[in-house]
Amino acid sequence: MKSRVIELVVNDEPREFLAPPGTTLLTALRESLGLTAAKRGCSQGTCGTCTCLLDGDPVMSCLVPVETIDGAEVHTLEGMGGADGELDELQAAFLEGFATQCGFCTSGMIMAARALLAEQPDPSREEVVRAISGNVCRCTGYESIINAILDAAARRRAAVAVAQEA
Repeated sequence: MKSRVIELVVNDEPREFLAPPGTTLLTALRESLGLTAAKRGCSQGTCGTCTCLLDGDPVMSCLVPVETIDGAEVHTLEGMGGADGELDELQAAFLEGFATQCGFCTSGMIMAARALLAEQPDPSREEVVRAISGNVCRCTGYESIINAILDAAARRRAAVAVAQEA
């Protein structure tokens, strides 16, 4: 089989690249598009370090063949935050809440949390735990990560309340 041109909308920008058959979304992001926040961990879909959003849903990008998602919308950690480098609420909460240590799992955790907060702006602790259950962290013990996600949710709700009052 021959390589083919794949078109995706990545972080709200149309992108296209040539992909041999069997190329995973993770490989395409890292090697063809230069987006390296999603990490190559287990390559089996069990660690979550490669989590990104595919049409709004969290996926293990190491398991997704790009030829099956031609035309899809993908979001990675690089697409978060403001154009001026300002951090998104999730990123800020992770930073300020010491929810990272080595950082290897951070991008996957944040993307899983982003999907959760898009669906459930006021999640319970149990919902947060369930949302990140496919992501492995070897450093923090999860408490700081869970607390950062709950903090980010509160920050977002507060920002919405302020905007509605204005």
